[in-house]
Amino acid sequence: MSKILGQSPDLTHILRTLPMIALSDASVLISGETGTGKELIALSLHEQSRRRDNALITINCAALPTEDVELDLFGRSNEHGEVTFRGRLLAAEGGTVFLDEVDALPLSVQAKVLRFLEAGECQLQGSHRLHVADVRILAATSADLPAEVKAGRFRADLFYRLQVVPIELPALRNRAEDIPLLMKHYLKEFAGNNAVVRLSREAEQSLVHYRWPGNIRELQNLCQRLALLHVGELLQPADLPREMRPEVAIEQHQFVLPASGIDLAKVELDLIEQALDMAAGNRSKAARLLGISRDTLLYRMQKYNLSP
Repeated sequence: MSKILGQSPDLTHILRTLPMIALSDASVLISGETGTGKELIALSLHEQSRRRDNALITINCAALPTEDVELDLFGRSNEHGEVTFRGRLLAAEGGTVFLDEVDALPLSVQAKVLRFLEAGECQLQGSHRLHVADVRILAATSADLPAEVKAGRFRADLFYRLQVVPIELPALRNRAEDIPLLMKHYLKEFAGNNAVVRLSREAEQSLVHYRWPGNIRELQNLCQRLALLHVGELLQPADLPREMRPEVAIEQHQFVLPASGIDLAKVELDLIEQALDMAAGNRSKAARLLGISRDTLLYRMQKYNLSP
């Protein structure tokens, strides 16, 4: 069975619901940034379903042929309705189809995919006869599908039919508590028969505070690189890629905005009060600590009714 690693609350909630979702034949839309593990979730759903003994067919919608997309997906039949070429959707009879990057599905075939989702039937090229297949559909996207619908690039009815059960995967930066666990797992996996790379506390903290734009895929690539270049070593922050070192993180993000958001006015007030305390009430020094002019500081003090 596919292994999904993590103990963060958001991921734990998803993992708890997977067995229930897997037992259903309802279509599922898995959303999340690139590299968050959408394909792994689809694999887990298939492995826990009643269809586990049949095929899981993955279709990357962004890589579909520019011509004959309909033929590739559904197939062709002769004038008597006999199938002469079985497309990938029909070939998944009894199994599961995973439509990866479903936002790239051409508009020209979205109506037929919708019909297939609703009734499990389609009309193949070469005949007016309808063909039926028993297939479960899972889909994934890293795009903002409601925005794609609004822009007219994705059918609204197909969007709603796909997301009978929506699963939204959190970005790695929003599950920072899982980063040490993931690093330990993949460093050991990529070490093979070599000594395993270890991380100092400072190096681990640097990675915990890194933003991980490529999410788990980026973390996997880093672990593979470290396992090749630093066999058995205890790594310090200086051994990490430059963008992951703490001094660079500070340059890029003095403050990291939490997913829940902030009250900007409260943050500003708190920083002004801290600066005044550090400067022992010297407003010129406090202004320098804040990187603003003395007049700007006085204006903001007045704004928050602080004593001049």
